[in-house]
Amino acid sequence: MTKPIKAARLFPLLLTTVLLSALGCTDLTETPSSAITPENFYRNEGEVLGGLASVYAQLRGVTGDYWDATEVSSDEIVVPTRGSDWYDNGQWLELHRQTWTASSPGVGFMNGAWNSAFAGIARANVLLDALQRVAVPNQAAIVAELRTLRGFFYYQLLDFFGGVPIVTDLAIKARARATRPELFSFIETELLDASADLPAHWPAASNGRLTKGAADAILASMYLNAGVWTKETGVSATAYNTCLGVQVSGGVDACQAAINAADRIINSGEYSLAASWKSNFAADNQTSPENIMVVKFLNKPDLGLNFIMRSLHYNQLTGGTPWNGHATTAQIYTAFDANDQRRQMWLEGPQSNVETGVPVNDRSGNPLVFTDSIRDVTAATEGEGPRPYKFPADPNRPEPQTNGNDYTVFRLAEIYLIKAEALNEQSAGSAAALALVNTLRARVFEPDVPLAAIDRAALLRERLFELATEGKRRSDLIRHGRYTDAWDYKAAGTPNLILMPIPQGQLDANPLLVQNTGY
Repeated sequence: MTKPIKAARLFPLLLTTVLLSALGCTDLTETPSSAITPENFYRNEGEVLGGLASVYAQLRGVTGDYWDATEVSSDEIVVPTRGSDWYDNGQWLELHRQTWTASSPGVGFMNGAWNSAFAGIARANVLLDALQRVAVPNQAAIVAELRTLRGFFYYQLLDFFGGVPIVTDLAIKARARATRPELFSFIETELLDASADLPAHWPAASNGRLTKGAADAILASMYLNAGVWTKETGVSATAYNTCLGVQVSGGVDACQAAINAADRIINSGEYSLAASWKSNFAADNQTSPENIMVVKFLNKPDLGLNFIMRSLHYNQLTGGTPWNGHATTAQIYTAFDANDQRRQMWLEGPQSNVETGVPVNDRSGNPLVFTDSIRDVTAATEGEGPRPYKFPADPNRPEPQTNGNDYTVFRLAEIYLIKAEALNEQSAGSAAALALVNTLRARVFEPDVPLAAIDRAALLRERLFELATEGKRRSDLIRHGRYTDAWDYKAAGTPNLILMPIPQGQLDANPLLVQNTGY
């Protein structure tokens, strides 16, 4: 049975298909062929809410190429070649080994992330422009949502590419690249301004719409990464890049700004840690008190989360065939304590149908066993490598790919970790930072296994344990100077890799763009 809140689809999505056709152009120099324009369409509240829904729908791109490029280019996820499956012109191995160039197969992920983010920006800009000519209920909040959504799409671009063009109007023209500090400042200003008109919470029927907490969560993440994201040059590929001493809006130290943003969330009374860590990712996780910003998915055709399809073996679902692709590396799997409940997100050892619990075989008829390592990523067997299963199958889904689990972008647990890391930068070994980390550990160990001390390395490990497969690992490794390290199946890389290349097709389309250094 479909869950009531999700059946409501939050707010009108009936116009989404039409709007995707009208607004889906990601080349900002082209004119959409559709006859639907802001002048003749956005005339009333229903049409405006339909347009807003189309911008929210674009958030689903976070779990596509952006997620793949974030996770697979780190040590957290690897997609080995399994016989004739998953080679795909070598793009998955190229991504994991960090051997891409601006025009190699692996850059397709970067191009997809670029297009997806700019599609969201274009949709937001169209509706923001229309709202200058129409008055609807809750208009200030809708404008604030759009500015925050646009800021989040730019947040992704800032993370991947550094400086990119800033587009806030509908003029059809080539745009020059903004510097990374300029883009950081633009996003920060947008979020700070929008926050004043965002609500602290929405009614249950509008679950998933952005709140003050969401804006503060994006800001807190930006401030923690300010030692990387505010710099055109001088980012270290091999040493920790601290937020300490980096000034942000109002001349505030970025570490303190991260703490301030975290405290606004923690002290708001709107969020609390879920008693069960697993409940944050379940099919009914729209009820989690911990989730601050999510990407909404529905157990309906073309609107579901497909993570289980990417990782499960062909024979592990009823009524469908998963793709048997994504796994983790041995060094990540073995880093998890065997008594940590969070280790259960990885499937390893003898395997069963995840719905019925009945043991399953591989395609040769032998008992299916997921190993704890992969001997050769160019020739892996069906069962090699632990599989991510953090977002489990939705028992109410009508088909394998239509899982209604919301994808967590920011949770209160991460806010605790952001505050802890910033506190530790202000005072190494901070007792307050240690207490925050141990609060999270207390709910996943029985009996409790608190840390005795805290430092940068411990904070990086705790972020891995808490946030694995939630799209954080790449930026965490870059901040800690570890992204270009050697790991399973990968040699040490070069400093330029901490920024993705501007895809060659984007450079060809816009002569004012400049390629990132080293590509």
